[in-house]
Amino acid sequence: MISPRKAYALCAALLLGGCSQAPPDTFQGYVEGEFVYMASSQSGRLDVLDVVRGQQVAINAPLFSLETMDEAAARDQAAQQLAVAESQLADIKLGKRPQEIEVTRAQLKQAEATAQYAAQQLARNEKLAPLGGVSKADLDDARSQADATAALVRQLRGQLVVDSLPNRKDQINAQTAQVEAARALLVQAQWRLDQKMVTAPKAGLVFDTLYREGEWVAAGNPVVRLLPPENIKVRFFIPQALVGAIKSGRKVEIRCDGCAAPIPAQITFISSESEYTPPVIYSNENRDKLMFMLEAYPDPADAPKLHPGQPVEVVLK
Repeated sequence: MISPRKAYALCAALLLGGCSQAPPDTFQGYVEGEFVYMASSQSGRLDVLDVVRGQQVAINAPLFSLETMDEAAARDQAAQQLAVAESQLADIKLGKRPQEIEVTRAQLKQAEATAQYAAQQLARNEKLAPLGGVSKADLDDARSQADATAALVRQLRGQLVVDSLPNRKDQINAQTAQVEAARALLVQAQWRLDQKMVTAPKAGLVFDTLYREGEWVAAGNPVVRLLPPENIKVRFFIPQALVGAIKSGRKVEIRCDGCAAPIPAQITFISSESEYTPPVIYSNENRDKLMFMLEAYPDPADAPKLHPGQPVEVVLK
């Protein structure tokens, strides 16, 4: 990319050297590229560099890949944690398993039989107590046994009802939140893994590659410098006397050495300041030396014919 001062120096040299013979609607300029610096948000060793300098790539074409061992392991761990959380949620919604309910039923039958025997024993002792057949202590013991076994039957019947119901709503809500948290962790882990492989967001020219395979790449450091055709533009300079008559959107033609035919383009930017002029003191005598920078974009189909840094002539239409 050419700096503004160098650009003006180039323009001034061309103006002094031979532009005096150019038509009044022809101006000097140069080609500039707005590069797309392709980087990963993650750090890692550069495992695969899929492109070389000068290669044309299509949209979504792979550019490079970093090592993925840690990220792949984290993704797999998150996937397993999500599976566990989902299984626990399903189990909570179902309540007790049929086998567990059958165990409670069997315990209830046993308790009912014991309670029935205790009740019969109490009835016999109550008949014998007035006749002196059993002691008061034996009668009290039979009564306590009957009450205890009856209470156990009531407890197991209630437990059987509870076991047949799903768990409470707050338990289900809590486990549902655990599932959503596990799912978010999986999405995050998958995103980090996907960041290790970078593809072209647009079709264009691989202008440069900045790392070699096997080198360590820090997060955010560009590996490939991409130049889409729509990012190629022309900068040119006009005197201040003409800048007021030119509007954004005006058509121009770009001419260059080696171009078979003029390349049509459209002005998209007109500088509001004469910052590309030599450092002279302003006066009425030297105001014609003031220059303004303009930018024009060619059609993306014609843009690859131009190369950043190339000097050109721009003809107003």
